[in-house]
Amino acid sequence: MALIILRCMFVLATTGVGVSIMYSNYLPKDSTASPWAVFAGMLLLSGSVIVLDMSIRRKQLHIITSVYFGLLVGFFLAYMVGLVLKSLVPLLLSEQVHHATQVILSVVFCYICISLLMQTKDDFRFIIPYVEFAREMKGRMPCILDTSVVIDGRIADVVETQILDAQLVMPKFVIGELQGIADSSDRMRRSRGRRGLDILNRLRNNPKVDLQIFDQELPEFAGQPVDLRLIAVAKFLKGRLITNDFNLNKVARLQDVEVINLNDLANAMKPIFLPGEQVSVRIVKQGEEAGQGVGYLEDGTMVVVEGGRERIGQQVNIAVTSVLQTSAGRMVFGKC
Repeated sequence: MALIILRCMFVLATTGVGVSIMYSNYLPKDSTASPWAVFAGMLLLSGSVIVLDMSIRRKQLHIITSVYFGLLVGFFLAYMVGLVLKSLVPLLLSEQVHHATQVILSVVFCYICISLLMQTKDDFRFIIPYVEFAREMKGRMPCILDTSVVIDGRIADVVETQILDAQLVMPKFVIGELQGIADSSDRMRRSRGRRGLDILNRLRNNPKVDLQIFDQELPEFAGQPVDLRLIAVAKFLKGRLITNDFNLNKVARLQDVEVINLNDLANAMKPIFLPGEQVSVRIVKQGEEAGQGVGYLEDGTMVVVEGGRERIGQQVNIAVTSVLQTSAGRMVFGKC
């Protein structure tokens, strides 16, 4: 509603400007077509601006800020350099030459400032009292993707549920690692690497996913393996790691970096079994202890059945005795 009111006021304002030009002294008095042409032109201009604004739905705040601030600094630098040139060589610069020089300097400095800010937008930080212009991240904290979680592939399904309201960050060195895996001579590693690249393309092509490539080289990267680089990126961006790597999970938590483990998330979404509850499972193999049989539920949960060794290959109903939850998964113990 606020945008509709703003656009209506913009149309009224441009219409008022057109009417004021129609009754001004700028147009020839003997022409009746010129005033109406100006009025129609102002209406067409306002309509074109509104259509252009509506067509660009996803506006990037850092780009707009870079353009505005770059123009401001560029015009200021051009003005200062123009004054210096006029004071140093007043005889060589006539009024026309000075005006042309000022225009050229303005164009050059504005382009350099805007280009510099857009290329360093992740480092752009301008602070004045009570106002701070800094990198904006969607959601509370950005999420940095690990190689294992991209190869796993479940991250794409999780993101598409829109449960993660945060920007996804993919470090460039992780993409390089994925490419190296995809080019491996081992068939299994090659297929895993290609799967990871396919998942990245799936996330990148999803308009609802905010995926950014982190291509900065931090001083902490020197001589460090990929896992420690990921932790350095998470600290630099003040974000969280998304991983399936058990060791990376432990190391990151030791360094006070928040971690989202997809295996823990998957285990949390599995149904809860209470002692005494009846569960139907097919016993497929022997257990480690005498008389035990092992079966699996549809979600992959392992079920250890006491007295089930003699019923391998059969579908049996068991009574749950206990449930063991670990980072590797959930195990259900029961008896026939």
